[in-house]
Amino acid sequence: MALSSGAELAQYQLCFETYGELNVNKSNAILICHALNASHHVAGFYQGQENSEGWWNNMIGPGKPVDTNRFFVIGVNNLGSCFGSTGPMHVNPANGRIYGADFPVVTVEDWVNAQARLLDRLGIAQLAAVMGGSLGGMQALSWSLQYPQRVKHAVVIASAPNLTAENIAFNEVARRAIVTDPDFHGGHFYEHGVLPKRGLRIARMLGHITYLSDDVMNSKFGRNLQEGDAYRFSTQDIEFQIESYLRYQGDKFSHYFDANTYLLITRALDYFDPAKPFQGDLVKALASASAQFLLVSFTTDWRFAPSRSREMVQALVANKRSLSYAEIDAPHGHDAFLLDDPRYLRVVRSYFENIHLTDQTT
Repeated sequence: MALSSGAELAQYQLCFETYGELNVNKSNAILICHALNASHHVAGFYQGQENSEGWWNNMIGPGKPVDTNRFFVIGVNNLGSCFGSTGPMHVNPANGRIYGADFPVVTVEDWVNAQARLLDRLGIAQLAAVMGGSLGGMQALSWSLQYPQRVKHAVVIASAPNLTAENIAFNEVARRAIVTDPDFHGGHFYEHGVLPKRGLRIARMLGHITYLSDDVMNSKFGRNLQEGDAYRFSTQDIEFQIESYLRYQGDKFSHYFDANTYLLITRALDYFDPAKPFQGDLVKALASASAQFLLVSFTTDWRFAPSRSREMVQALVANKRSLSYAEIDAPHGHDAFLLDDPRYLRVVRSYFENIHLTDQTT
């Protein structure tokens, strides 16, 4: 597979899961694109495994907003990830060594091309919808531009047409935390039998701060101390509950996520900019889209602010495209797209209930 960087993967595999049944003329398929640290396991539970809930289980399943009694849902793990699809943890067939830092840079467009090949293998010519939140929303938008005739509906949630300089800055600080960890070894830490956990912890802590709103952090933690009412006057110990929470999230992340994957995916976020070939003109960039759109944003999401969704709305309106837009007044920040806000779930449910399928028999 040729990549945007000019590099090529001689061979690769994609992990995916499906939910529901594909109808006779294969018109009810929905592709779910994942965000930074998610995977192909979007719904349900793995039998006999604790804490195995799919990352969008509140959204997808029988009788849920994306109803698998009606739709055939595909969750796919992207190239470069660490949850089964070919990535830095796999062996490079060219030299028999683990890729590590030598895994080529991938882009959102590369992921969409790989997903299109998966659909080819499944015999699905056109998607009823492509859907994603955050980075997944960028992929849904890119699908509507790269393969406009293969997408009937594009659902773009808590996303943006590109990253602001501030967002790129957050990603760079997180990457610096990883690459300056003494256990990183230039990305070839696998050969040394170590993991750059310290860098991953810091990267996750920084990211987690940006996913939450100030209101949520204040309501959950405020200035509450971890123990008692008195300061211990320590520079090393945990004093505040918010510190304990962030350290817990960082520790958990450092045990299951791959450092090179983090570098790759955040760089793909940075690069995404469909308007760049059009001198920054988003109206011209979205002119090739023919899908109908649902866009959703959340008022307290300062990482992917509603103003960024409105940019896409305005560009689509300028192109006379059919769209629906919901701006949800929710307190949860960027993480709201994963949570159980009833207004948000009703918007998605209503939209999918109104998607017409040419054949609903199986």
